Amino acid sequence: MSTTDHNIQASNLRIIFMGTPDFAVASLDALVRAGCNIAGVVTAPDKPAGRGMKLTESAVKKYASEKGLPVLQPEKLKNPAFIEELRALKADLQIVVAFRMLPEIVWNMPPLGTVNLHGSLLPQYRGAAPIHWAVINGEKETGVTTFKLKHEIDTGDILLQKSFAIGEDETTGEVHDRMKTIGADLLVKTVKGLAAGSLQEMAQSLAVSGELAVLKHAPKIFTETCQIDWSKSVNSIHNLIRGLSPFPGALTSLDGKILKVYRSKKEKATHQQPAGKVLSDGKTFIKFACADGYIHILDLQLEGKKRMLVEDFLRGYRLGSS
Repeated sequence: MSTTDHNIQASNLRIIFMGTPDFAVASLDALVRAGCNIAGVVTAPDKPAGRGMKLTESAVKKYASEKGLPVLQPEKLKNPAFIEELRALKADLQIVVAFRMLPEIVWNMPPLGTVNLHGSLLPQYRGAAPIHWAVINGEKETGVTTFKLKHEIDTGDILLQKSFAIGEDETTGEVHDRMKTIGADLLVKTVKGLAAGSLQEMAQSLAVSGELAVLKHAPKIFTETCQIDWSKSVNSIHNLIRGLSPFPGALTSLDGKILKVYRSKKEKATHQQPAGKVLSDGKTFIKFACADGYIHILDLQLEGKKRMLVEDFLRGYRLGSS
C-alpha cells in the first residue's frame, strides 16, 4: 500500500501502536473504538515497582492484553529479533504516543511512515515535558499535534493540530487528563485523513507566525527546576506550583524539612516581609512572602507525612519560629 493510494478505509490500514503510560491508553482505546486494525502494540518491558518490587506491566500492555492485541516488549529497539518481529507484522502505519525515541530503522519501516502525537502546538514546546512547561510559563492555551517522525526529535511535518485553553489555576495533571482525550480524538481524525489521502503535511517552519517568533522548549524536569524562589513574583511562583502538580511537585522548606506544594492561591500585596517569610494563623492558612505579595499554600506534603489540605495539616502541626 503506497502513500499515493486514496480513499482507503481506516479499518483497512494495518497499524502498530507504540506507547507506555496511561496517557497513551486513551489514544489506543480511541483507535480500537473507531474500528482501526491494530496489528500489534509495542510497549516498555515489565518493570519492578512498589514495595515488593513486583514486576508491573505498563498501562498500555494491560489494555492491549485485555483486548487480545499482540504485544511486543523490546529491551532495545535496534535488536535484530525485534526488528524481524516488527517487519513480520506488515504495518502500513505506526503510531507513537508517549513512548521513547525510535531508531530510523523502526520509524521508517511502514509505507505510510510513523505518526507521533505530541502534547503541544508544535513547533512550540518540543521536548520531554511540554505540558509542564506550558503551565509553568503561564500559557493561556496549549494543544496537541500529530506529525510525521523524522531524524530530529519533534521536528517532523505537521498533520493536524487542535488547541484548547488552560485555566488560570489549572494544574499540569488536570491539563494532562483533558489533553489525553483531545489528543486521542485528533489521532483518530489523523488516521482517517491519512487513509483517505486528504491530509496536507505542513513543515513546522511554516507553523511559526512571524520570522522572529521565539521557540519555547520543554526539556526534562530536574530537581533544581522544582525549587521555589520566593524572591520571584506571585504569578511566576503560582504557575511553577501548578505546573509541577501532581508530579514531581514544587519544593521549598518548612521548619528545616522539605515541603512539597501542590496547590496555591495568589495574594497580591505590598509588604516589607523578607522573601520566603512564613506567616500563619495556626488554623486556616500558611502563606509565604514573595516579591509582590503572598502565596497561600492550599495542598501540601511535609517530608515524612502524607499529602493533605492546609487546614488538616495545621490541625496536627505547630509551626516553629520562622
